[in-house]
Amino acid sequence: MSTAYFLLPLWWLVVSATKPFGEQFSGSGLWFDGFELFHNITRLTEQQGGIFWRWMFNSLMYCGVGAALGTLLSAVTGYALAKYRFPGRNAIFGAVLAAVLVPKILFTLPLYLMFSGIGLINNPLAVLLPSMVSPFGVYIARVFAEQSIPDEIIEAGRMDGAGEVRILRSISLPTMLPVLVTIFLFQFVEIWSNYLLPAMVLSDDWLQPVAVGLVGWNASHIAVPPALVVTGSLVSVVPLVVAFIALQRFWRAGMTTGAVK
Repeated sequence: MSTAYFLLPLWWLVVSATKPFGEQFSGSGLWFDGFELFHNITRLTEQQGGIFWRWMFNSLMYCGVGAALGTLLSAVTGYALAKYRFPGRNAIFGAVLAAVLVPKILFTLPLYLMFSGIGLINNPLAVLLPSMVSPFGVYIARVFAEQSIPDEIIEAGRMDGAGEVRILRSISLPTMLPVLVTIFLFQFVEIWSNYLLPAMVLSDDWLQPVAVGLVGWNASHIAVPPALVVTGSLVSVVPLVVAFIALQRFWRAGMTTGAVK
């Protein structure tokens, strides 16, 4: 039942996007009535000078850069909390846990006021900077590093003369690959579906991500036909599917099995 609950809207989206232009809400809602997907995509490309593809590029840039840097920051922070002993370590991890429980939407208005004060409104950095911070990513990176990177491996690297940066780059990060992929996907999906913050800090249509652009089109249903919104929604799902398919092979357990002898 839960599978049908999640797949039924996606199936409706696929079916509706393939219907002839203007007939998305007519006929059978759950079955095909002609196949005009490529024609609809052509109309989508022609709308407002191809702004939809600029939105897609913006989303890929925000998600790719934000998720990559956020993953690296989470991994390094989680690794440090797991493998180093320093004053205040438990307090910092407690603050991370507390931050996990706070919905990010509550930070939208403070972030807007802060970015407005430093002149970052209508600047891509206003979207990128918050997307690099992931308390949940730090949490799972810390748990994974603590359980999956034996201290003996780190000590062996030190005895061989490797510095801490080299140990992190050559031993720890490759071992943490499954959790890095997990954090990246979580970040990618979260940034891709984020609407409120980009809508507040980006007033230029050509800087907006696809989620904000499609909502704007849907609100102006007289100027923009609903068929374009439906088709654009289907196209906007494709990068998420590709990311999951391309990265799922990295989810492997037991990467350090047999490392400690």
